[in-house]
Amino acid sequence: MSRQFRVAVIGAGIGADHVLGYNANPEGYEVAIICDLDAARAETLAATVPDAIVETSFEAVLARPDIDLVDICLPPFLHLETIEAALAAGKHVLCEKPLVGSLAHVERVMRAAEQAGRAVVPTYQYRYGNGMARLQRLIAAGVAGRPLVASIETHWNRPPEYYDVAWRGRKATELGGAILGHAIHAHDLLTFAMGPVRRVFAKVATRVNTIETEDCAAVCLELESGALVTSSVTLGAAEEISKLRFCFAELSVENPGVPPYRPSEGAWRFVARGERRQEDVDAALAGFVPHKECFAGLFEALHPALDGTAPWPLTLQDAYRSLELISAIYYSSATNAAVELPLAEDHPVRAGWGPWLP
Repeated sequence: MSRQFRVAVIGAGIGADHVLGYNANPEGYEVAIICDLDAARAETLAATVPDAIVETSFEAVLARPDIDLVDICLPPFLHLETIEAALAAGKHVLCEKPLVGSLAHVERVMRAAEQAGRAVVPTYQYRYGNGMARLQRLIAAGVAGRPLVASIETHWNRPPEYYDVAWRGRKATELGGAILGHAIHAHDLLTFAMGPVRRVFAKVATRVNTIETEDCAAVCLELESGALVTSSVTLGAAEEISKLRFCFAELSVENPGVPPYRPSEGAWRFVARGERRQEDVDAALAGFVPHKECFAGLFEALHPALDGTAPWPLTLQDAYRSLELISAIYYSSATNAAVELPLAEDHPVRAGWGPWLP
């Protein structure tokens, strides 16, 4: 890596996982600042990073000319204003999911990024797993064939004490529930592997905890390829699993499902079908070199883009497509109707899915 970029991590909760990713790429990044309103929590995280300082003022972070990248790890309702402030200060931005609370706000961020001449990178770190990388290699080699069906299970456990954190489970602050904050990654992996969604029918419900947002969902998708997908979501599972099953015409694919927060990793199964021989699969995977995974893999891929020598690995278009699917799921559930994608320019849910949350 040709240059070391200085990073400010804003939020010491999920920000701790981001710091692990930067620490795995020490030649490319220096975590210079940990910023959190809770100074003690920030101090604990800063102790894991050589020479990092603690700051409790976001404005003070933005005033630092030596910060190249602002990594936003705050509750969802704070994302829009902090992204815009960081762009206005001339910083590149990486932001946790969900990026913002509507497609209209994604477009607003797009305009701000263009005006500032800086990038906003959404955080879909699950793409960076060696299981998914092997599948992408097989697809590129023509081994998989056309996509047929897929099934997804995002079955996690969120007991009542999970919602003791003030912003969780509230429409105004979390902006959504299991579809927005939990299954978002599995649905991103689906479209990353099988392509865009054409039609959505879904039902969401609150059945596990006494909260304002949904914690269960059943989703049926038709992809542009014609492939059909079912997605089952709950935060009331006794055992946590993130199960992905992809059936292509010539290849069936399955991930191990555990650990639930690293679904693109582990010993994925690739089984040839029909006239496709298993030897073809093995040959296409021969010479595959495992790479860094999760946040470490994302940040490794991000570095050359920051350096101006490669395209951005994730863009605001990725965030837009992800949030467009989420918008359609909420709208379909509220109206008991199928929703076509892409959404029309005058579709009411583009302004925000809040009115259609359960």
